[in-house]
This record gives sequence, structure tokens and C-alpha cells, in this order.
Amino acid sequence: MSNTLITNARIVNEGSTTEGDVRVSNGRIEQIGSGLSAAAGDHVIDANGAWLLPGMIDDQVHFREPGLTQKGDMATESSACVAGGITSFMEMPNVKPATTNLDELEAKYDRAAGRARANYAFYLGATNDNIDQIRAVQPGQACGVKIFMGASTGAMLVDSDEALNDIFADCPLLIATHCEDTPMINAAEAVAREKYGEDVPMSEHPYIRSADACYKSSSLAVELARKHGSRLHILHLTTARELALFTAGPAAGKRITGEACVHHMWFDESDYERLGAQIKCNPAIKRKEDREAIVAAVANDVIDVIATDHAPHTAEEKAGTYFNAPAGLPLVQHALQMTLEHVHAGRFSIEHAVRKTSHSVADIYGVAERGYIREGYWADLVVVDPDQPTVVREEDLLYKCGWSPLTGTEFKSSVRATLVNGEIAWHDGELTNVIAGTRLGFC
Repeated sequence: MSNTLITNARIVNEGSTTEGDVRVSNGRIEQIGSGLSAAAGDHVIDANGAWLLPGMIDDQVHFREPGLTQKGDMATESSACVAGGITSFMEMPNVKPATTNLDELEAKYDRAAGRARANYAFYLGATNDNIDQIRAVQPGQACGVKIFMGASTGAMLVDSDEALNDIFADCPLLIATHCEDTPMINAAEAVAREKYGEDVPMSEHPYIRSADACYKSSSLAVELARKHGSRLHILHLTTARELALFTAGPAAGKRITGEACVHHMWFDESDYERLGAQIKCNPAIKRKEDREAIVAAVANDVIDVIATDHAPHTAEEKAGTYFNAPAGLPLVQHALQMTLEHVHAGRFSIEHAVRKTSHSVADIYGVAERGYIREGYWADLVVVDPDQPTVVREEDLLYKCGWSPLTGTEFKSSVRATLVNGEIAWHDGELTNVIAGTRLGFC
């Protein structure tokens, strides 16, 4: 393994920013200090006053492997991760075949080994009838158990009251939920079809996938978690109303936590006219007031984590009509920069951003020896120049799908370098030939 010395950095970690250097040796952070000298053979990165951050840990991605690899795969999407400063990802179970048993779970780790440029963990998916698999999963085998409590995912929709009660009662891991009420969505779709036929405008999406549908499902999840004392993490919150279900405070002290995704903090319903199906996602991007409430909840520690729900589809698929165009958008290559735009705008500090993208994710999931810049921890690090703008260009995208709803956007920051397990994975606008991702450990 190569050794690296990062000098003249503004180290952002654990609520403070300090000027200094970081020495990386044998994959880990060996020393944090000032005036550190390079040893023979060290690779030196002069940060020249740029921020040095712990790598972003994305707790929700869809990399489409196995079975849907025309959209993305472990290699392509993890390449986009490291280009954007994401050093670890947790990937979802709605692939083909679905990751709803322990054999398929382990097969995913085999697929990622030697191909993923970022570190990886996988969710075990819940169904109405796989409670025995859920009861059998051991800590460290999966990052959590994912329940689709309302989504068009076939057998992965858990809509049995008995199954939900059993999962919340007996799940040995963190439960992560997608919360929307399917009967309410189905009824709204029928109304839209009656009004528009098959040519439903994309701008109807936040009313079909409504705030009420989100609240009904998320409030049920919270009720079940409180009843059984479960560890519950509600993913991609989108409405102001849902925020009343959560309490402010440090993530490490909570049993019920919430996540905001970068696109729900960035877009609102006014963007459907310009971007259409490109920003169709579930749960839907909603009103400006909801977006502002989500950002404020991140700033006020009501929401604990910032993630992506990265979900690539081909451009051809996205060109379909409302009922045919799939939901989801690619985001990992620019998610950290999207978050830092809120820092530049003064909505929260850089230290707060790092807490939401790294520290709190490690705390909530129990990720071992990552998420912080600490001596002895794995060296998952990102050098970010806050004063070097980046323009999103289609030719620079690393997603297999080849498109982004952010094309043409100028961010104030740029990702100069990304280290994964001490190895330089991204440097000065280029991937390196190192594939350093490994299976995440949990404590």
C-alpha cells in the first residue's frame, strides 16, 4: 500500500476546522499534526488551504447489479462515487434477483469485491414472507434491513400488517424504510388517468405521490418502532409535515432517525416544467415550502443524514410518458458539492455538513473505524477546494446511464482528491488505476 502525506489542509472534523497535515500509512491515518515531513517514497498532496474532509458515506444507493446493469453497475457507479468524494456506499436490495435472502446478500459482496472503487455494504430486503431470513441475519452481514412500505417494487412491497409487526419486533439490525402509502397512491393515479389519460404531466407527480401518502406511512413506521423499541431510519424525507415525527439532537442518542436526500434539498415542483421525468423520483420532489423545511430540519438536527438515493435509468427509459418513465435519478458524482452549496449559502456550516454526510452515518449504522478523521482510522479522505468552481458537463459524467439533471450547473466547490483506504482513487479530475474499496465493517 502506498503512503501519502496531505499538507497545508483545513481539516474539518468533529465540529471544528484546524490547519494541519495528515500522514497516511498502510491504509490508515497514522498522524495528524502540523509541519509533518514526507518520508522517502511518500506521495505528497499539498492541499494549499483546501478543506480535508472525511469521505462521504452514502447510506442509500441503487447500483442496479445484478440484473439491471444496462442502467449501472458496481464498477461504473462506484467510480462516480469517488469522483464526487463518496468513499463508502450502502446499496439497496431491489435488483434482479432481489436481495431478500442471505445467499443473494453474500453474492452481492462477491460481485463488489475487486470492482468497487468505494467501500460497500448491502441491505437485506424485506418481503411479506421472509421473516425467517430477517431473523437469521447477523450484525455485519448487512448494513440494515430495507422495508418498502409503499413502492412499486413487486414482491418487495411489504403491506401485510402481520409481516410489518413481525419485522419491527424481531429484526436484529437497523430498519430502513421507504415510506409511502400504496393504496393512496393507487387512488391518486386512477384520478389522474381519468383526467389526463396516459398523458399525465410530470408536474402531477408530487400530488399522486402526495404528502399525505408519505405521512400516513412514515407515521405508521414510527408507531411500530416505538411499540417494539426498534432502530428505525426513515429514508428520503420529503415533507414538512413528517418532520413532527422526529426530535432534534445528536444522531448517536436517537432510536428513530431520518435522512434527507440531496435532490429533495435542491429541486422543488417548479423544476418539473424544465426537467420533467429527469427529476421524477419516489418519494416525489414536492413544494418549495417542503424543500425549505427539509433544509431547515437538516440545519436544526431534526434530520440526521444527507444521502443520495442514487438511482440511474437510461435516457431512453426516462423519455417515456408519466406511467412508463421510471422513478429515480443519478446523483453520487455531485452530491457532496450539492451539499456544500448550502454551506456557501450560509444555511449551515462546513462542520455541520460533515456531520450529516460522514459522522452521523457512521454513528447511526455503527460503521467501524470510518466517518471521522482520527489517528488509527481507515484513511477515507476527500480534499475539496471550496473556491474552485466546477461545471457539470455531460462528457465528464462517469455514470453508465450517461446523463444528469444537473448538467450545466456550476458549483462553487471542486473535489480535488479522494482517498479510499489510504489509496488515491481520484486526483485532479481523473480516476486512478487503483480499486481500493472493501467490505465495510460494523461495530
